[in-house]
Amino acid sequence: MNIKGFRRMLFGEKMPDKNDPKYKERYERDVQAGRKFARATRIDKAAAKVQGFANVHRTLFLVIVFSFVLGGLVWNIYRLTVVYRHHPSRRTATEMQDSLLRERLSQPKAIRVQPYNEKRQ
Repeated sequence: MNIKGFRRMLFGEKMPDKNDPKYKERYERDVQAGRKFARATRIDKAAAKVQGFANVHRTLFLVIVFSFVLGGLVWNIYRLTVVYRHHPSRRTATEMQDSLLRERLSQPKAIRVQPYNEKRQ
């Protein structure tokens, strides 16, 4: 759909009918372009194989499709609960600097003692 199609949708303009003679040529050209794209990317053959499988194994196909749908729903609910329960601790930069400074000051300092008779170089 192009910009004009979006404008028609947003502003409530009448969408052209495929049987309208004014838009018939454009509709046929768009359909032909879509078929050409489907042939070039081999989507048409993949769709035919899926349709053939669906015709032969109807129940299995429905189980597969609805398991994908339910799996996606469950995954979304899981992610929503994880995000909802995640409460990161909010600390300002000043608080982080203060905690680092306190940590450094609380660590014991190692005192280095040099022997008296050792010559410095």
